[in-house]
Amino acid sequence: MVRMSAEERRESVVLAAIAEFAQRGYYGTSTEAIAKRVGVSQPYLFRLFPGKKAIFAAASLRCVADTCRIFEEAAEGLHGEEALHAMAAAYVRLITEHPEKLQMQMQTYITVAAAEAEGDHEFGEAVRAGWMNLWDTVHLPLGADDNETTTFLAYGMLVNTLTAMGFPPRHRVWQSMYPSARITGRLEN
Repeated sequence: MVRMSAEERRESVVLAAIAEFAQRGYYGTSTEAIAKRVGVSQPYLFRLFPGKKAIFAAASLRCVADTCRIFEEAAEGLHGEEALHAMAAAYVRLITEHPEKLQMQMQTYITVAAAEAEGDHEFGEAVRAGWMNLWDTVHLPLGADDNETTTFLAYGMLVNTLTAMGFPPRHRVWQSMYPSARITGRLEN
């Protein structure tokens, strides 16, 4: 058996955390479930991360970073409407091929709101910084136009909501979407 480095093990914890938190949220997920999924003890888990909140933050920020990477790759060498459609199509692929990424995003928004309500602003600040990186990632390919960037991200949030609620691909709610942002096939009955 090949022994993993601490960094490789940390990476496996982040991926396991995304899967666990995506399904059960921050409050419904135990660190025991994450440790079990990775195949490590809880004490080892806490040698890699100082606590559950740090694991959740790493998982949340990974999802944002993955989305940024997908957008960067899709828009490489493109601008304006071409970049918009390439990024929209890449995002739809991401959330249909890896639904846990969408679920983790949704759990992140809920957890930020709960943390803020409890007076914990540190987590929200980290997530907002990651989200601003997402904004910047799409802003330049869309011509550095605030309205285009806002519209693109607003459509993305609508895609998230409709997908999370299970609207089938040919449902009328999808008709006003960019064709490249329409969910196809995955939700078909």
